[in-house]
Amino acid sequence: MPQTAPANHAPSAPALRRLLYVEDDPSILAIVKLTLEGLGKFVVHSCTSGSEAIETGAGFKPDLILLDVMMPGMDGPTTLKALRQLPGLATTPAIFMTATTGPDDVAELMAQGAIAVIAKPFDPLTLCEEIKSAWHIQDTL
Repeated sequence: MPQTAPANHAPSAPALRRLLYVEDDPSILAIVKLTLEGLGKFVVHSCTSGSEAIETGAGFKPDLILLDVMMPGMDGPTTLKALRQLPGLATTPAIFMTATTGPDDVAELMAQGAIAVIAKPFDPLTLCEEIKSAWHIQDTL
């Protein structure tokens, strides 16, 4: 299960449909995109770098941002911070995916604005449910 943020309720969120996904590893990107579109029936805009996400993310108008943490050039937290400066993305919920899931690491990512942290390696068969669970938890807080 993803680790989720403490209570901090905003108005009810819209239905989860559009995901902006940022991942530099082509193999992981392909698996996650296939899983999210095939099993989750999400509309996914994938980016291979933080800079690409910044260039195209706002125009996509995602309901949720899903980010790898460790990427060359611009890591996930830095990317999220930059995305938060763009029109329409200041309050878009975000989930980090990372292999570094110690309690301090997760707490730091949550402090940077994530609604959840999903551990890598992940199970493709449960990934969509983990994302939906985090989405619904943040919607009810």
